[in-house]
Amino acid sequence: MLRHILLATGLVCATFSQADEQLKRLNLPAGYEINYFAKNVENARQLAVSKSGVVYAGSRRAGNVYALIDNNQDGIADRKIVLAQGLNMPSGLALKDGDLYVGEVHRIIRFKNIDKQLSKPNYEVVFDKLPSERHHGWKFIRFNDEGELLIPVGVPCNVCAEDAQFGRIFSLNLQTKQLTTIAQGVRNSVGFDINPQSGALWFSDNGRDMMGDDIPPDEINRVSLNGEHFGFPYVHGGSVLDPEFGKDKTLADMQKYTAPKLALQAHVAPLGIHFYRGKQFAKNMHNKLLVAEHGSWNRSTKVGYRVMMATIKEGEITAYEPFITGFLDKEQTLGRPVAFAELADGSLLVSDDFANAIYRVRYNKK
Repeated sequence: MLRHILLATGLVCATFSQADEQLKRLNLPAGYEINYFAKNVENARQLAVSKSGVVYAGSRRAGNVYALIDNNQDGIADRKIVLAQGLNMPSGLALKDGDLYVGEVHRIIRFKNIDKQLSKPNYEVVFDKLPSERHHGWKFIRFNDEGELLIPVGVPCNVCAEDAQFGRIFSLNLQTKQLTTIAQGVRNSVGFDINPQSGALWFSDNGRDMMGDDIPPDEINRVSLNGEHFGFPYVHGGSVLDPEFGKDKTLADMQKYTAPKLALQAHVAPLGIHFYRGKQFAKNMHNKLLVAEHGSWNRSTKVGYRVMMATIKEGEITAYEPFITGFLDKEQTLGRPVAFAELADGSLLVSDDFANAIYRVRYNKK
C-alpha cells in the first residue's frame, strides 16, 4: 500500500517549508521517505558519488556539471559548485580512481583528482572521436569491471538505416583509444548498469516515435555476448516490424535479433537503471533493478513519469512494480526522474531534470 511522504527542509540556494508541494505529491511504498538532497540543480541528469561523499551531477540542455557537498552529513547538500558551463550536453558522468569523466555529445573529458580541485576545476579531453550529431547524442556513461568506459551513441533520427557509428553501446579502452561494440541495434539508450550478482550488462532503450500511442514498446535489455543485435531499425520491442525497414522481414528474421527482457509501455521513456546494492533499504529491495521512466512527450495522454522496480530471477524479470509515483498529476508534469546513485549509507539519490532537483530516498526502519 502506497502512502504520501511529507518530508522537506531548508537546502542549498533555497528555502522551503515542510509543506513543499512537490514532495507532498510523491508516493512510495510504506516505510520509505523522500526528501530533497538538492534543489536548483538545473536540468540534473546522471549522478556519481565520490569516496569522500561529493555528489556530481551532469545536465543536458543546461550545459553544466555540478558538485554538491553535504558538509554536515545530514543528507542535504549545503553547497553547490558549478564545475563547468557551456559544455555540449554533458549529461553523462562517471568516477574512476578519483577522476571525474564527463560524456559530452562529441567527446569525453576528464577532471583529474576532482575532489581536491573543486576550487579551481579544469579538464582535459581524453577522447574526441564520437559523432557530433546532437539528436539522441547525449550520453550516459559507466565503467565496466574491466576498467573500460561504456558509451552509448544513439541514432541521429527517429528511425533510419543502420550505421556503424550510431545505434550502439561501445566500450572505450582509455589506453589504446579503441572502441568495441558491446551492443548494436540500440535506438537510444540513456541508462545501463551491471548486475552485481551475474556481471551481465542491462540497459534501457527508447523505442521509435510516430507509430501511435501504444506501439512500439520501450525496452529493458540484457547483453549476453558482445556485439549482440537488439533489432533496431528492423524490429522494435522484439515483436513490432518497422513499416519501412522491417517490411521485408519474416518471423524467422525477427528471431535473429535479441528480444527485450521486458517490453514496456510505449513512450514511457526509460532512462537511468540501477541495481540497488546498499543495505539501508529493506532486504527485499536488495538487487532490485530501479528504472526511471522519464515520461512521454508525444502521446495523446501522458505515461511514465515514475520510478519502477524490477525483480530479476535467473536472468529474467519476474515482476515490475511502482516505487515512486506522483510526478504526473493527470496531464500536468510535476517531475521527470532521470538517474540514480547511492550514498555511502545506502540511501538512494534520484535526479529530476524537470524539477531541477535531486531527491534522497531512505528506509525508515521504525
